Amino acid sequence: MRTLRRVLWSGVAAIALVGLAALPAHAQAKVKHKYYVVSGDRAVSVTRTVLIRRGYRVVRVERVGPTRVVYYRLGRGRGPLQRMVIRTVRDQVLFEDAEPSVLVDIDIHLNR
Repeated sequence: MRTLRRVLWSGVAAIALVGLAALPAHAQAKVKHKYYVVSGDRAVSVTRTVLIRRGYRVVRVERVGPTRVVYYRLGRGRGPLQRMVIRTVRDQVLFEDAEPSVLVDIDIHLNR
């Protein structure tokens, strides 16, 4: 009976350790931004085109130094105001706060 209990607890401990070891790897897989080697103007142009094709209305594009912030709404301007940050870092463009489905379309258009 003691050996059965010891084997059972050893199995539970091994499963718990394997589960904890997998947590950091799972968290690292969730990337919220992606780098592109294009100009900032081209990135804004492609972003605007993709958003309009997906049914969004681009409200405004603000330029803050090398960073551009694109504000947009769904439909005819009735949806909540959303934003996407396009940051230029060492000849690379970084998209932040972008919806994953929109980022996929931007990725397709930028890699043409």
